[in-house]
Amino acid sequence: MKRHVLLILLGGLAVVLPAALMLMVMQWLFVLVTDLLRPFTQLLSRAAGLNDVVALIAVAALMLATCFFVGLAVRTRIGRWLHEVVDVGLAKVVPGYRATSGLVRELLGSGEHSRLLSGEPALARIHGLESPVKVTAIVTSRHADGGYTVYVPTAPFPTSGFVYHLPPECVEFLPGVSLETALRTVIACGAGSAEVVARRVPVGRDLSAGPV
Repeated sequence: MKRHVLLILLGGLAVVLPAALMLMVMQWLFVLVTDLLRPFTQLLSRAAGLNDVVALIAVAALMLATCFFVGLAVRTRIGRWLHEVVDVGLAKVVPGYRATSGLVRELLGSGEHSRLLSGEPALARIHGLESPVKVTAIVTSRHADGGYTVYVPTAPFPTSGFVYHLPPECVEFLPGVSLETALRTVIACGAGSAEVVARRVPVGRDLSAGPV
């Protein structure tokens, strides 16, 4: 009886906790955005006589519109040139700007050669072929010599992990497995990996090589 009650309780927690965590994250983001926009909100509120909520919505809409038009501008030749000039200038005077800028571009999928969010799920033999150990990985770059750079996320938080540069024979691609599905197994500490691993491609075989 006690075990049955405990299972019911755990089942309820499994439903409630994700929703509670999501609400906490949304609350944290709301407070963060509100604090960042507070100076502009107070300025608009005093200038136009608006209440704080309306002023916050107006400022947020203005910021989104600004980002949209900046995105349109950098698609033009002059806009790209100005962006490069500003980028180089900030990299010279702001410590860590270049690393932060590169990270944001990779996460948003704006990198020219490799993109984390568009990487290919794979199994990586990080200890070499002689070891039976395989880890869930994301192929983030392909090398001219046939090798790969892979990112190995850590459970249960895939935003942290390790980067390895491996020969092709140490990488098994997972065709038909989405990046979201692969990362879900990491978040779940390996749960659901059986179906993912069953779709692996033999070592050294690239997806572009055709059917297995």
